[in-house]
Amino acid sequence: MDFKTCREEILYTVKQLANSKGEFTVKEVIDRMKQNNTIYKESTITTHISSKCCINSPKHHGTIHNDFERIKPGLYRLVRN
Repeated sequence: MDFKTCREEILYTVKQLANSKGEFTVKEVIDRMKQNNTIYKESTITTHISSKCCINSPKHHGTIHNDFERIKPGLYRLVRN
């Protein structure tokens, strides 16, 4: 699949990984994206999940998406389908 942004690829991957509660870890996403030959660095993926796309993270970026919620360190939940 061709993705226009890192966020698009992450959302696609999370929807594949998320269990019945919609929970996932950053490591699971990174591992799956690497298996799928992502062009993005681990640090970019981590920043998107833990900050740019996380509803309950400090707002350090100009554009924020409310895609995920941090449940506990390293564990996230899909908020947006």
